[in-house]
Amino acid sequence: MWAEPDGRAFVWRRLPQSGSLVREDVRFRPWLLLASLEEVRHLGTRLRPESEGPAPHRVTWQELEGPGALRYLVRAEDGRALASAVLQGASRRLGRPFGNLRELGAQTVLALPPEEQYLVASGRTYFRELRFDDLRRMQLDLETTGLDPTHDRIFLVAIRDAEGRTDTLEAHGDGDAAEADLLRRLVARIRAIDPDVLENHNLHGFDLPFLAHRARLLGVTLALGRAGPPGLRQRPAARGASPGRGGPGQEAMRRARYTVPGREFIDTMDAVKRHDFATRELPGHGLKAVARHLGLAGPEREHIPGARVYEVFGSDPERVRRYARDDVTEAAGLARMLGGAAFALARMAPRRYERLADAGPATGVIDPLIVRAYLRAGAALPAHEPGDGTSHSGAALHLFATGVARHVVKADVASLYPSLMREYRIGPRRDRLGVMLALVDRLVEQRLAAKARARAAAPGSPERHTNEALSSAMKIVVNSAYGYLGAGGLTRFADVHAANEVTRHGREVLARICQELARRGVTLLEADTDGVYFSVPDGWSEADERRVVSEVAALLPPKVRLEFDGRYAAMLSHEPKNYALQPYDGALILRGVAFRSSRAEPFGEEFLRRALRCLLAGDIPGVREAYVETVTALRRRTLPTQSVAAQVRLTKTPAQYLAARRRELPYEAMLASGRTQWASGEQVRVYRAVGGRAGLLPEPEAGETESDPRDYDADFYVRQLRETFAARLVRALTPEDFATVFADPEQPSLFAPSLANARPILTVLDEPEGEQPHAENPWMSPLPLGES
Repeated sequence: MWAEPDGRAFVWRRLPQSGSLVREDVRFRPWLLLASLEEVRHLGTRLRPESEGPAPHRVTWQELEGPGALRYLVRAEDGRALASAVLQGASRRLGRPFGNLRELGAQTVLALPPEEQYLVASGRTYFRELRFDDLRRMQLDLETTGLDPTHDRIFLVAIRDAEGRTDTLEAHGDGDAAEADLLRRLVARIRAIDPDVLENHNLHGFDLPFLAHRARLLGVTLALGRAGPPGLRQRPAARGASPGRGGPGQEAMRRARYTVPGREFIDTMDAVKRHDFATRELPGHGLKAVARHLGLAGPEREHIPGARVYEVFGSDPERVRRYARDDVTEAAGLARMLGGAAFALARMAPRRYERLADAGPATGVIDPLIVRAYLRAGAALPAHEPGDGTSHSGAALHLFATGVARHVVKADVASLYPSLMREYRIGPRRDRLGVMLALVDRLVEQRLAAKARARAAAPGSPERHTNEALSSAMKIVVNSAYGYLGAGGLTRFADVHAANEVTRHGREVLARICQELARRGVTLLEADTDGVYFSVPDGWSEADERRVVSEVAALLPPKVRLEFDGRYAAMLSHEPKNYALQPYDGALILRGVAFRSSRAEPFGEEFLRRALRCLLAGDIPGVREAYVETVTALRRRTLPTQSVAAQVRLTKTPAQYLAARRRELPYEAMLASGRTQWASGEQVRVYRAVGGRAGLLPEPEAGETESDPRDYDADFYVRQLRETFAARLVRALTPEDFATVFADPEQPSLFAPSLANARPILTVLDEPEGEQPHAENPWMSPLPLGES
C-alpha cells in the first residue's frame, strides 16, 4: 500500500482465484498523538471533539483512557495541514519557530509516516493470506563503466522477470542519447512485467542511487511506480546509500533510501547482514561470496573482476551478459532463501515490507505493534522516559573448559528470556494493558505451530518455506522482547528493572542446568542463554545423551524448554562463543570472530581450516605440516597477493583522514595507489608490501591472478600466521607441543621433541571465564612511527 499525507491511500490486492491485481483508492483521516491540546487550541471553532463527528476543514480530538502522557488522538482531513497547525500552535506558545514535529520531542507528540497511520487505523497489514512465492518479484542489476555516476555510465542492465526468465538490456552506443534510451527501455520493461517487488544485492547502496543520478543528468523520468506522479521518492532509513566517491548528494543520501508507490524495493544485502549477525558464518557480504557459501552459485558461474567488466564487454560481450544474468539469478535465490522473515514480519506489523526488510534490531518492530494495540483499545500511551540510572545486568556466559573435547553435545534453551518473561509474568511496569506479555505469549504459540507445519510440509515446498519464514520472524520478535525491556530510554516501554529480573531468573536457570548436567557425569564446556555444550564419557550412545538432556529438562520451570540440539565428534573451545565443531559427518563448523571474520586474510583462514581438521582428528603432525607449508608458500611468494590482502571498510572520508594525526594502512594504501577520493563505507582490500609500504589490491574475483605484484612483506605475514592464526590453537596443546608445532621451519632444532605421540589437551578451568573483548582490528590501528 501507499499513503499520502493528504489522506489518500492506495491499496493493491492480488485476488486469490485469478491472481490478478486490483487497486483500491481509499480515504483515511491522518492523525497525531499529543500530550496536550494546547498546540491546537488556536484553531478555535475549527477544533471539535471526535464525538461530534468529522466535518470539512475541522480538526477533531479524542481523549484516550488511562494515565499515559500521549492521551489526545487528533485527526484531520489533511496530514500536512494538521502538522502545520500543531507547529504553529507550539511556536505561538513557546515563542520560537518549529519547522518539524520531531523538534517538539517524543514527550509531546507521536507522528507516524502516512502509511503506518493508515495501517494502524485500519488494522490491515501486508500479505495477509499470501505466501512468499505468490509475490511477483523482479531482479535488476546495473553494469556501469565505473563507480562515479557524475561521469560514469550505465551500459547494460540485467533483469530477471517474475517467471524466472533472464535478459539483458544494452546501450546502443557510447553517448548520452544511447544511455538515455537504455533507461527508458528499462522503465518500460519494469512497467510491462509489473512486479510487486524489485530486488538486487546492494540495490540501495549502488543500483538505485546510480540509476537516479544518471536519470537526473540525462533528463529521463523514472516512472517506476504504480500510482501518483512519476519519479523516485526518498524515505528515511537507518542505512542509506552513498553512490560514487564524494559525488553530489552523497551526504544527504547516506540516511535515506528511494521508494515508489505500489512497489517495494528490497536489498538482499540487508538480509545477508542480519543472517551474518546471527550466525557469524559468512565469508563476507558480497553477492558472489555469499552465493557461493550458501550453495546458490552454479558450477558454470561466470566470474569477471568488477573493475574489468566494461573492458571485457568490448572484447567479449557475451561473457559479460552471462556474468550479469548470473548476478540477478543469485540475487533472486538470496532473496528467497533469506528474505522470508521480513516477509512474515510484514504480515504482523503495521509497517511497509521494504521498511521491515531494511530494519535493524527487531525492537523496532515491537513498538508499532504495541502502539496499534493501545490505540485500538482507546488507551493513552506513555511517552519515552529516561532511565533512572540503573544499569542493565548482562546475560550469563560461562566458559568451563578450553582445548579439544570429544563426544560433544549441545542442549538448546529455546528462547530462554521470553520463556522466563512468560513463566514469571515479567513485563514493562508501564504497560498497563499487558500488551508485551500478550504479544510474547501469542507469538510463541504461533511460532511452535508454524514450526510443526513446516516439519510436516514437503522439503523445498512453498508451504515449508512460508512456515519456516513465519517461525523465523516470530523468533526474531520474541527474542527481541528482552532487549526491548533493557533499552533504557530508547524504547517506549523500556524497563531496566524488569529486564534485570529476567536476567536474574536466567542466571538461576542456567546454573541449575549446568549443575544437573555435571551431576550426571558430563564435562561442561560452555554455557549461555542459547544453550550448553558438554562432553560425554566414551561409550555413551546417542540415546544416553538424549536421556540426560530430557532428565534435566524435566527439572526446569514449565515454560522453559531444554532440547537436544546436536552431537559432534569433537570441539575446540577457545574463548567464550569462539569455538570450532567437527560433526560426526559433515563440514567443519566455526563460530565467533576468532575463527570467522570478514577482515581476516584468506591465507590465515585457509590455514586455520586445514589445521583445525587435523587438530580435531588428533593429528598433531598434520597441524605442523599445514604450518610449514603455509610458511614456505609465504616466503617463496607462491601464494597470490589476494591471499594476504585483508578486506576493510573505510570509515573516514579523505578530509577526515588527512586531518587525523595517525596513519592507518587502508588509507595509506588508497593514497599510495593514487586514490585521493573515496566514500565512507567503501570496502577495499589492502596488504602490507615490502619495505613497510601499504598496498591496495583491485577487487578480487575467483581465479584472478593477472598482474599480481607478489610484493607483499613475507616476513610480516609469517609473523602474523604464528601470532594471530596459530595462536587460536594455543589452548589445545601443551606449551612444549605448541612451540614444536609452530617452530620456524628454517631454524630447525637438533633437540626438537617428536610429535608422534602428541595429542590435543582439554583443560577444565578452576574458575569459569566470562566473555572477553576482542582485539581491535589491526588494520585500523596506527602504523608504527616511520612506516607508511
